[in-house]
Amino acid sequence: MGSVDETSTGGVFRRWVRRLTTDVADLDADDLSRDSVRCGAQPAVQCRSGEQVVVLGRLRSVEFCPHGASASLEAELFDGTDGVTLVWMGRRRIPGIEPGRTIKVRGRIALRDGRKVLYNPYYELQQAL
Repeated sequence: MGSVDETSTGGVFRRWVRRLTTDVADLDADDLSRDSVRCGAQPAVQCRSGEQVVVLGRLRSVEFCPHGASASLEAELFDGTDGVTLVWMGRRRIPGIEPGRTIKVRGRIALRDGRKVLYNPYYELQQAL
């Protein structure tokens, strides 16, 4: 006997049982990562330092960091696979950049304290997916 196709009754049942028994945060992460790939973005977990990347995800947090002359706006983007810190230098606020918002960003990945960072990324605000 072969494996059960995802479109068959068995596959539908397995997906239904998984939805009932899996943590909501895990289901949300799965949905985000699927939407990200569907929009042509790279999974954040696969992004490496120095690469030019496009990442789509949801902003988990946004904060103004007043570090003297190098004040910046920082946001944590999560795409379902990993987080990327977005840093806009010299900005206090950007309209539309707020927690819960879905955005697509483009830039060169760097590492800061072992975490992935995009400095002054190009961004597109997205409609809820």
